[in-house]
Amino acid sequence: MPRGRTGWWPTAVLVALAALVLLPVLIVLVSFVASDSEYPLGGGPEQRPCAEALGFGGAALPDGAEPVGACTMQGWQDVHYSAAFRMPRAGVAEWLAHTYPDAPAPETEFCGDAAVDLCLDLDYAQGLPDGVDAHAVQVSVEYEDTGTALVRFAAFTL
Repeated sequence: MPRGRTGWWPTAVLVALAALVLLPVLIVLVSFVASDSEYPLGGGPEQRPCAEALGFGGAALPDGAEPVGACTMQGWQDVHYSAAFRMPRAGVAEWLAHTYPDAPAPETEFCGDAAVDLCLDLDYAQGLPDGVDAHAVQVSVEYEDTGTALVRFAAFTL
């Protein structure tokens, strides 16, 4: 190397490249930490028609059913629809059998919540019909009284 010249420029190039690579990561990290949103990357719950929420999982609102609250869709990388409705207790088993004819019998134990009387977890290997947009469906049923059942429905991609 000629006298009076230093080898600082390779170091400067490495520092500049590292800064260019790390700067976007730092900006995303700071915006994520500084965000006051519960969903800083987007994908918060949005109200959707209940027919859309149920249809995503290959179902439809049964006769005599009344939606409870809003049906929602939430998504960022995966999509998750949820719905809740009350229906006649006597029609629950028939609705499940008609909606998911290849599904195993609903569980009456091991449903995860003591208040749940009946549950059904489906995927393509366990009775989810072909052509359904969801990869999995979960249905839980609570018998509120002798005539009414509260059904919670979730359909989502993995």
